[in-house]
Amino acid sequence: MKLPIVAYGDPVLKKIGTDIDKDYPELKELIANMFDTMYYASGVGLAAPQIGLPIRLFIVDTGEDEDGNPGYKKVFINAQILEETGEPWNFNEGCLSIPDIRENILRKPNIKIKYLDENFVEHTEDVDGMPARVIQHEYDHIEGKLFTDKVSILRKTMLKSKLDAISKGNINTDYKMRFPNKSKKR
Repeated sequence: MKLPIVAYGDPVLKKIGTDIDKDYPELKELIANMFDTMYYASGVGLAAPQIGLPIRLFIVDTGEDEDGNPGYKKVFINAQILEETGEPWNFNEGCLSIPDIRENILRKPNIKIKYLDENFVEHTEDVDGMPARVIQHEYDHIEGKLFTDKVSILRKTMLKSKLDAISKGNINTDYKMRFPNKSKKR
């Protein structure tokens, strides 16, 4: 089932997610719905806060590479980034909760992350390159941060009217969204 994606301005996007356990209600169905939602919206990652749930859960699927090899696809529960290393590099990022805005964001290329998979098996993994960047972006969501928090104050000021328009629902997307400041017309 495709779920509505929460738009910029919703308080859930600024909350630090809480840990969940294997008894979390309908977790397998939630994860399947998150993948459906992410694919429908043409995303490469989706965090639970983006569908209105302040929990420490996110998914990643970078898709096939140029040679048709399978991409990096995982479920992350209660993740903790233990280390970020390497020379930071800029990349133009976007976010399903902030449609039509893309900004160059500086991130380190290598991470060490500890997480539980969908079967609650614990992993500690070193990840680099594009998968590491996607993980960092989604991890920020469960920490109550958005990529727009990483841009300069001047740039954020320049984006303010676009961000306000998104929060009010004054934007068109190909996927369902929930807008925090949309006026309720009768």
